Formats: sequence, structure tokens, C-alpha cells
Amino acid sequence: MLRTLIGETTKYLGQKVRVSGWVNVVRSHGKIVFIDLRDRTGILQVVLNPDLAKDIKEEWVLEIEGIVQKRPAKMINPDLETGKVELSAESVKVLSKADVLPFDLRDLNVTLPTLLDFRPLTLRNEKVRKIFKVQEEIMERFRQASNDLGCTEIFVPTISASATEGGAEVFKVDYYGYSAYLTQSPQLYKQMMVPVFERVSVVTHAYRAEPSITTRHLSEVIQMDCEFGFVNFAELLDLLEFIGKAIVESEIKVPRLTLREAQEIIFQETGRDSRKEKDLGPEDEMDIYQWARKKHNSDLVTITHFPTAKRAFYTMPDSENPEFSLSYDLLYKGAEICSGSQRINDYDQLVKAIKSREMEPKNFEMYLQSFKYGMPPEGGFSFGLERITKQILGLENIREASLFPRDMERIDQRLSILQPKKLAKK
Repeated sequence: MLRTLIGETTKYLGQKVRVSGWVNVVRSHGKIVFIDLRDRTGILQVVLNPDLAKDIKEEWVLEIEGIVQKRPAKMINPDLETGKVELSAESVKVLSKADVLPFDLRDLNVTLPTLLDFRPLTLRNEKVRKIFKVQEEIMERFRQASNDLGCTEIFVPTISASATEGGAEVFKVDYYGYSAYLTQSPQLYKQMMVPVFERVSVVTHAYRAEPSITTRHLSEVIQMDCEFGFVNFAELLDLLEFIGKAIVESEIKVPRLTLREAQEIIFQETGRDSRKEKDLGPEDEMDIYQWARKKHNSDLVTITHFPTAKRAFYTMPDSENPEFSLSYDLLYKGAEICSGSQRINDYDQLVKAIKSREMEPKNFEMYLQSFKYGMPPEGGFSFGLERITKQILGLENIREASLFPRDMERIDQRLSILQPKKLAKK
């Protein structure tokens, strides 16, 4: 007999089936035992006599044969797709036993360190598992939206000969005796592909050695990027908002503000003066989100024209005021979920920009080839998958939105446990 998926058992009323899965819950009522069996398609109530139930515990893996039958009317569970049926077990085969659980996996009332220390187990919790089904949908929406805009999806390396953004916040790699880096973003590679495909999208891992521990930063993230040729700044903002609205499923027109306009609004709304700051802090982002909700009924808001000196070397300065750049962030529910800019596409200007950041153009020879031999006006942006997931679901910490998060304190296991001296020294 072939295996029947739990989600399909409603089609086999009155018939014998074989189901397999994990024991979600065991409920003993003396002469009868109920098991909630879980597989990838759902949960099914199984009715067993005590002899068949034996010593079965939660998370044991079972193969059960029995008859699909209607549940008594008072036993129907409207919260389950299989809530109108149950399986009357005739035989049970134990495929794998499980140790006694260290905590209640159903309620999962544990601290964040415990949640991550037992990650292979806690990911089985229904609510935790659903985080990553939502994340899968976010990725699908990005891919569909970028495809609708004519992007070719490309795949780029995550080991580079140079630091993408410059600066010291990079992970160095011993590459066969040579120096290399884990890429901070796919930026240089996606720009190189504009003369090839004109419009490209990228999904890749990115690495930042930022010495910070916050609820919104990780050392390794998944980026969803686009880069477009033959576009101006206004067109880039339209493209950015098209994909952003597709990802979060919004149809509201997105308000746009320059950094200085946003800071002035924050000052007028709250009395807090950040008008000379070079970026928006977390409190600023939340304040401007609340303004966008109140004035425009929008969870999204676009902020433009950040100081040129605070953006990456390839960012185009505004010709009307070079102190500020043709750059932008997209905020969602009070946090930045995307960043990008119009890029410098002139070879000589780009070389000058590299030198102005005290970097060596020779370290960017392959990248610069694309500009030396004809690069159209272009630009793009990058969404953070974990950050978007956190904001959509209202999670308290971005680590909850990463299957196996990387930060200053963790590479699967906590470094404070494995290497206390090294971490303390750092």
C-alpha cells in the first residue's frame, strides 16, 4: 500500500490508507488513545486502542494503517483541514523514536537563546515553521515582480578579491594563500551584468562583519537585488516601489521624502531634532512611519537623498547638490527593508570616486571593465529577506526570521560557550 499524505485523507472516507509522520500530541483516555499525526501537508487525528499506542511519545515517527472515518459531530475540529475525519488505526509501525523533549514544543515558551540552541527541534513548532512558509512566499513575490519587470535572474559568487563597499566590516578569507573577502553584497557583479542583460535580479547571501548586536542586524543575510540599465532616478523610484508593494501586498501610493524633509517632519511632529544627522536612526524610522500611516495610510515610505559621503563609492551624487546623493531607502512599518541608488556609470568619475575613498582602482579591474567599455545610465536596489519577514510578521528579533542565524555571538552554537576567551577579547 502506498503512503497517503495527511492532507489528502479526506478523499478516502471509508477506505483503508497508510499515513506516516511525526506525533504532534498524545492524549490518553483510558480505553482509547488519540494521536495527532503531522506530516508536511497537515495534521490528522488518529484513534488507537492502548495496545497499539504502547509507549508512543511526542515526535516519534510512525507509519499507521487504518480506516478513514467521519468524526462524531461534537468532535469536529474546524481549525484543521482534516477536522471532519479521523483515522481508526489497525496497525502501527515505529520508524523512529525520540528522546523526551526538553520543553513543551507546542507552546514553545522559551527564551531566544534556547530557541536557537535547539533550532533543529524548535523549527518543528507550528508557528515557527510558518515563519519560513511566509518567507518562501516573500521570495516568490520578489521573483515574480522582478520577472514582470523583465529581469534575468543571475547567480553570483560570494567570495571576492575586493571589499564591495570598502571599509573594514568584511570577513577576510584565506583563498589558497591569497587574500579574499566574503562579499558584502552582490553589487559589483550585478552591475557588471547590466551590459549583458540590461535588467537583472539576484538572490544571494551577503556578509557584514559589523561589531553590533541588535534586534535587526545579522552577520549573514539573504539579499534580493535588482539592477536596471537605461533608467533615471525617478524611474528607479517607481521600480523600487513596484517591487516593494508587490512583496508586502500593498496598493497604496508610497509617499516620498528627502532625508532632510523627513527629519523636518520628525522635528515638527515630535520636537526631537535630528535635522543635521546623516541618516535616520531606528526611532526616526518609526516616527516617519507613523507620519506615513497618519497622512497617507501607507505602511511604506521612501526616503531619498542621503549624504554622498555616507553612501558607497558607486553612488551617483545629485548634480544639483553633490553633497547629497541620488540614493534611497524604502521603509516598511518603521524599519528599512531596502536600500539603493542611481549609480555612477562614467568610467573616469567612478575611478575618481574609488580613489576618494582611499581604495585602489587596481583592486576593481574586472568591475571597471564594464564601465570602460560602455555602461548605460543604471541603478538598482537591495531588499533584505530576513528584515522583511520580521516586519511583516511583527517579530521581536530578526534572528527569528533566519533558519540558522549568524551574528557576533553565534555560528549555530553560541560562541560564548565554545570560545569564551576569544569572544571576550573581541
